[in-house]
Amino acid sequence: MSQAGSGLRLHALEVLDAPIRTVRQVSLARADGFARLGITTVRDLLEHLPHRYIDFRQLCLVKELQSGVEATVLGTVMEIHIKTPRPKLSILEVAISDDAGGVLVGIWYNQDYMKDQFAPGDRVAFAGIPKFEFGMMQIRRPFVEKLDSEYDALSLNRIFPVHRCTEGLTTNWIRKIVSNALSEGIYVPDYLPARIRIARQLMSRGQAFQSAHFPQDQEALLAAKKRFVYDELLCLQLGLAMRRHRLGHNRVGYPHTIDGPFVRRLPDLLSFALTSGQKEAIGEILGDMADTKPMNRMLVGDVGTGKTLVAAQALAAAVDSGKQAAIMAPTEVLANQYRISLGHLFDQLGIEWALLTGSTPKAQKEEVLQKVADGRIDVLLGTHSVIGPGVKFCDLTLAIVDEQHRFGVNQRLGLRNKGAAVDLLVMSATPIPRSLALTFYGDLAVSYLKERPGNRGDLHVKTECIPKSRRNQAYKAIRQAVAQGRQAYIICPLVEEQAKSDSRSALKEVQRLKASVFPDLRLGILTGRMRPIEKSDVMERFRAGTIDVLVATTVVEVGVDVPNATVMIVEDAERFGLAQLHQLRGRIGRGEHPGLFFAFADPRTSAGRTRMKALESSTDGFFLAQKDLELRGHGHLFGERQSGLPELRFASLTDDADLVEIARNDTLSIIQEDPELMDPVHRPLSVEVKQRFGSAWKWVSSG
Repeated sequence: MSQAGSGLRLHALEVLDAPIRTVRQVSLARADGFARLGITTVRDLLEHLPHRYIDFRQLCLVKELQSGVEATVLGTVMEIHIKTPRPKLSILEVAISDDAGGVLVGIWYNQDYMKDQFAPGDRVAFAGIPKFEFGMMQIRRPFVEKLDSEYDALSLNRIFPVHRCTEGLTTNWIRKIVSNALSEGIYVPDYLPARIRIARQLMSRGQAFQSAHFPQDQEALLAAKKRFVYDELLCLQLGLAMRRHRLGHNRVGYPHTIDGPFVRRLPDLLSFALTSGQKEAIGEILGDMADTKPMNRMLVGDVGTGKTLVAAQALAAAVDSGKQAAIMAPTEVLANQYRISLGHLFDQLGIEWALLTGSTPKAQKEEVLQKVADGRIDVLLGTHSVIGPGVKFCDLTLAIVDEQHRFGVNQRLGLRNKGAAVDLLVMSATPIPRSLALTFYGDLAVSYLKERPGNRGDLHVKTECIPKSRRNQAYKAIRQAVAQGRQAYIICPLVEEQAKSDSRSALKEVQRLKASVFPDLRLGILTGRMRPIEKSDVMERFRAGTIDVLVATTVVEVGVDVPNATVMIVEDAERFGLAQLHQLRGRIGRGEHPGLFFAFADPRTSAGRTRMKALESSTDGFFLAQKDLELRGHGHLFGERQSGLPELRFASLTDDADLVEIARNDTLSIIQEDPELMDPVHRPLSVEVKQRFGSAWKWVSSG
């Protein structure tokens, strides 16, 4: 396309940013109503797509209605009544008669003002889920469309859009205003290059808005959705790909030595051989570290696959190179686990290391900070304390962030910015499905660990999802385990009791268990609200075997390694996602003895029952993460990563997995050809990407 053509599209983008008041029939009062919906510009209006549709091509007669099956009935208003069976309760009943004489009643509670919308003889459509009750077919709070001659012509025999509305701004008015905007000749620019639109058989953006707001048929509606889904995925992946490109070109990395003595000796200290997956991941990470471009990689591993040992090799390479490294954990419990696992290895290798957390005594902290500053500490282990303003490294070249989804962008960058040329490795104990990794982690190279080391093999844990009424069965298993010298966990979703919640709290549960269930056993409690020194003391006693049963919250979800623990109970398991339950399950069966995992659950929904069944049937974290993605959506799987990134309003990472791959391929092609989107053909696309990223664009452009 010529530069002139590109300029026209850029100008049209600005037209879309015109105030909503520029659209015909938008008064000040209506503009206020739109503002309450977050709509202030023409673009906002067009992107306020219907949240549901009513297909007037498939009207039902009352006699054809089925209870619980959504339907639409066209009829004439016959009667309007308001009943007040008791104080503070009014019931509005509007009866309509269809063309065959069938009667359907619409019901509204405490909404007397609705009666003003109806008059006997009005032609209306009721849409909703009918139910046969009290001898009549009725719909509670039906969607209502009042029809006159104009709207009969417009609405019948077509798919009818229903927009989310607000006080003083009905869905009818929103539909009318959208129609005004689309009919007034506003040019909707298309930022997609024509070659992509043609190759991917996509509607133009203008066609997509028209078909989404006023679809002629189901095919047009699906085509519009495809365009919106593709746009979301492409723009998000383009932004992340641009960041990845800039990381490689705007920053300089330090070329580490990757075959030094520490790297060579470390595997010999292990009592088992590294898995092929660990070797592959180590090779990818060390390859990045040897490059002059900075590493920006994520290590994703299932429970028990040995991420810490892979990280240890990266840390060893930094020290082999005469540099410093740091690893940051989200909790003191996990940081203390580093002290045990990594500290033991580093002591044997002669690597100088230190632990820095919020509970580090002042005098010890000052000593650690001084040694870090003058280079006497090779590896610093810790929590967010390692990014504190007082921490100054002599020569940091490797930063590792564990459980990265629990940290915000600024915290992750805070560790990287502690050095001039720092490689970044982020780790996730939550397996991430491919579609999610491609979409939200496109700025990172990804290494996967799926195989467990030889000392662990498969996850030898039997899982039983049982109703709470069978808890004595689980208590018996705990008693048997303790009698054999083993230990157990009991996990509660809450620290303290909450009003209007019947979920078990750790504080109350430990008291109950001590009093009436395990009075003869040694019980301990661990919650996130305890002081760090208290948490450390409890975990040390549990590791030492002086606590038989640890009652805890999910603070033990990640990083806790007590091989002697073989039984776990999770109270109110339906409150947790699959990925989290799998992480908790990974705390047992880590030694030579198999584990037994009880999930107390009385799921009331189909999705809840599906989650429990999946947990019982599989110990594959990647399978369970995919199932969690299908059941609960991507937001539960990557937490902080979503913060600031463009929202996925239309795309489903499961239903639209094929478009994820297509958008990924197109992203790679565009970035390879024009990494900064400077070509006139790509400039409108660049504007759109920046607009979607909003304030996060600074993070993208910083590289």
